[in-house]
Amino acid sequence: MKKPTVIVICGPTASGKTGLAIELAKKINGEVVSCDSMQIYKDMNIGTAKPTIEEMQNIPHYMIDIVLPTQRYSVADYKNQAKEAIKEILKKGKTPIIVGGTGLYVNSLIYEIEYPKIEFDKEYRENLENQAKEKGLEELYEKAKQIDPKAVEKISKTDKKRILRILEIYNATGKTKTEQEILSRQTEPEFDYHVYTLTWDREELYKRINKRVDVMIEQGLIEEVKSILEKYDNFPTAMQGLGYKEVVEYLEGKTTKEEMIEKIKQETRRYAKRQLTWFRKNKQTIWLDGSQDIRNNINIILEGMKGE
Repeated sequence: MKKPTVIVICGPTASGKTGLAIELAKKINGEVVSCDSMQIYKDMNIGTAKPTIEEMQNIPHYMIDIVLPTQRYSVADYKNQAKEAIKEILKKGKTPIIVGGTGLYVNSLIYEIEYPKIEFDKEYRENLENQAKEKGLEELYEKAKQIDPKAVEKISKTDKKRILRILEIYNATGKTKTEQEILSRQTEPEFDYHVYTLTWDREELYKRINKRVDVMIEQGLIEEVKSILEKYDNFPTAMQGLGYKEVVEYLEGKTTKEEMIEKIKQETRRYAKRQLTWFRKNKQTIWLDGSQDIRNNINIILEGMKGE
């Protein structure tokens, strides 16, 4: 029996994924499922580059604004909810379009990865947090590297959220994150995923990233972070997000405004580089030139759908 088609549009931050997805959705009667680990959070709009109502152009979007910044949210949670969204779209007779740059979320769908439900160990997490404060994150990074070198290859030394996750999985299961993923890829994917990734000349992409950060500051990123800090207590992962942690450091007086802006740009450029490395490992991806007219890339996707 033929599997339903699901289009996946990946790419680094600031590569034009949202614009392409919305124009494609208008062409093929599609609806969008966000695949972004930060756009899931309510009230975090500017720093996550969440599409506005105007930008959505009446195209329904799923998996945006679904949890509070104070809540924990796992890849397994994402996979389950995103698959429900895909089924809901298909029931309407429409085409689901997965859009985002969170490689882990993309892989959870296209490879049907089953993540084990790991109970949150508050005591162990507090112990790790204390170690990070007292000895620095680098020591935990090195510890994670000894346990699971392959998983550590994909993250930066400052990615606290993912460093702790590697250690927590091993502590809870006795197996590494990499071993868990290999064991979990036993199920045949439920849908026929057509994966496209936007790419740019590196210098051009970096210019787009720098411009985006400047626009975020103009739009009120600092005020957004202040508002979130006033509204909520305790942020397990949300305030570790790119752009947010740097603003928090600035508000705490640890950096100047200029240093904060430059750090966000630098970290975002590094993140984009890691995203591209991640997506290159997906052998089924079709690469799209982001600098091309959007209609050219839509035509490539339409040709791919015809040739199913």
